[in-house]
Amino acid sequence: MTRKKVKLAYISNDSARKATFKKRKKGLLKKVSELSTLCGIDACAIIFSPYDSQPEVWPSPLGVQRVLSQFKKMPEMEQSKKMVNQDSFLRQRIAKANEQLKKQRKDNREKEITQVMFQSLTGKALLNLNMMDLNDLGWLIEQNLKEICKRMETLNNGASTHNSSNYGLVKNNGEASQQQVDKSSGFDQMSMEAMQKQQWLLDLMNLQEHMGFGGEEIMYPFGESSHSTLWSNPFYP
Repeated sequence: MTRKKVKLAYISNDSARKATFKKRKKGLLKKVSELSTLCGIDACAIIFSPYDSQPEVWPSPLGVQRVLSQFKKMPEMEQSKKMVNQDSFLRQRIAKANEQLKKQRKDNREKEITQVMFQSLTGKALLNLNMMDLNDLGWLIEQNLKEICKRMETLNNGASTHNSSNYGLVKNNGEASQQQVDKSSGFDQMSMEAMQKQQWLLDLMNLQEHMGFGGEEIMYPFGESSHSTLWSNPFYP
């Protein structure tokens, strides 16, 4: 059975609050003791509470004084360098959560536009897209075209290398050269397929002609006047 998530809020019930204090105080002191033993560090704990007349210290009053003495000998800048309170801790957590949320929204947006791009390749009309969606779609298509061009260049270079090797092998061994020629044909076929995919994406870019979006401004979503950044929405700064 999984543990129930505890709500971090002040406990208004007196008896429940006192029971929680005793339980968590014991756990805290245990963790400090484990940290000191496992890592070989000097640590101490001082706990004040309305339930005890005297503060509880760990490991002992002399041990606490020794650790505090070491701390006070440090320069003031070093003392407060890694010091946090509840307010600063919560601010750090909130900032980190906001960054994670921003990244997740960006990933979701890219997946959404990618799905639209693949649906367009199947012939689905783009009837419900606004200018922001079209700009993002155009940027994504451009990135895919760049990747395709790089892939085609790599395949063409590989095919040229294999053709040169095949020419030398034909002179030395007819049977072996025939096998190399067959492999080269396979590379040429892959290059043709890559060119066909590029043509499909180029056809998709022509949104005015095929998808029914009139207006010349749609034809230049990457111009300085309409798309000065990579993504034109608040999730892509």
